[in-house]
Amino acid sequence: MEKFLKVGVITSTHGIKGEVKVHPTTDDQKRFRTIEYVYLQTKINRLSLEVQSIKFFKQFSILKFKGIDSINDVEQYQGCELYVSREHAVSLKNNEYYIADLIGMEVCLKDGKKLGILKDVIKTGANDVYSVDTKNYGEVLIPAIKQCVIKIEVEIGKMTVCLLPGLINYEGDSVNEDMSIL
Repeated sequence: MEKFLKVGVITSTHGIKGEVKVHPTTDDQKRFRTIEYVYLQTKINRLSLEVQSIKFFKQFSILKFKGIDSINDVEQYQGCELYVSREHAVSLKNNEYYIADLIGMEVCLKDGKKLGILKDVIKTGANDVYSVDTKNYGEVLIPAIKQCVIKIEVEIGKMTVCLLPGLINYEGDSVNEDMSIL
């Protein structure tokens, strides 16, 4: 499991007093209210920064870091990612997972056959969609709904799924019966 979890990306400066505009990579940007420290990942190293203040503007979070008081001090961080340590991350509810823990997970069908590796989690309005890289079918998109996702075992890096009809394009659009996908 990842020790640090990405919470946002600095998109630009905001004003002249050292504030930055952050695009949150968390599903609830209001979580920034409880963050005291972030880790800024530069090309060279990871810096620990204390959050002095936070405000919100549209889909962005505006952060001010303690000791950084000029636009000249933060311009160099445009495009850098912000992280929190796992122990300071927001607690998860039942059946919630950090995306960092899902990426790279082995995805298997309910009969135990390996389907592929989870490469991305796509946020949609209704539900998340898991992008699985497969050897035989290329990218397979699986909706993160209880009808499709049977079990997620973060500790061993495995997800068990049930593919609904139409999720995999078979040759001639006919279901291959020996795949046992349902």
